[in-house]
Amino acid sequence: MKGIFFLDGRSSADLGLYISSGGILNSPEIDAEAISIPGKNGDLVISNNRYKNRPIQYPAFVGENALQRTDELKAWLLNKPGYRRLQDNFNPAFFRMARFIGPLDIESYVLKAAEFTIAFDCKPQRYLCDGETIVTMSAAGKIYNPTAFAALPLIRIYGTSSGTLTVGNIVVQIKSIDEYVDLDCELQDAFKGITNCNGNVYAPNFPELPPGGTGISFSGGITKIEIKPRWWIV
Repeated sequence: MKGIFFLDGRSSADLGLYISSGGILNSPEIDAEAISIPGKNGDLVISNNRYKNRPIQYPAFVGENALQRTDELKAWLLNKPGYRRLQDNFNPAFFRMARFIGPLDIESYVLKAAEFTIAFDCKPQRYLCDGETIVTMSAAGKIYNPTAFAALPLIRIYGTSSGTLTVGNIVVQIKSIDEYVDLDCELQDAFKGITNCNGNVYAPNFPELPPGGTGISFSGGITKIEIKPRWWIV
């Protein structure tokens, strides 16, 4: 099987580019500070409650038309700044958010072929593709997180007037709804399309979905909710 990767849904095979390995099974580093205290055995560890970004490197090659293909490849990798969705066929059930950091150094040309390494700086999460599946609830129920890590979902709330959403022990009050409002629990933001709706939402804490089952209910003018769970592992 030839290895390929997908960046924002486009396959590297479109450019005649293939990879020999994924290298995505290493875990990220825990962000913590170790402080040595004189007279005390062991270090005092202060956690920043996060994981650090980690690099992903793909050993890659173009089998033909290397000069033309590498120019196209550089345009593809460099035409958009910031994080992009990265997935490969070595582990198709997962994806990452990654940014190309370069440089793109061509190691050799052999009979119009090229070999090089493509490096990405990746957020620490490996997102489950299953976590992109929308869960619709028109009545109170429970959602089950199959991972060991708390997920920060995207929640779309439909309704006709004010209401209350309860996720586990977190309560979100919706002051008004114009058809629907989205809660991005990772960004801690409320919006509808490009319209900011934070003024219509009272949420001292945004919901999260811890490992295992979480009860969800709603009341008032809320008629249903749609949840994109965003399950992830490291």
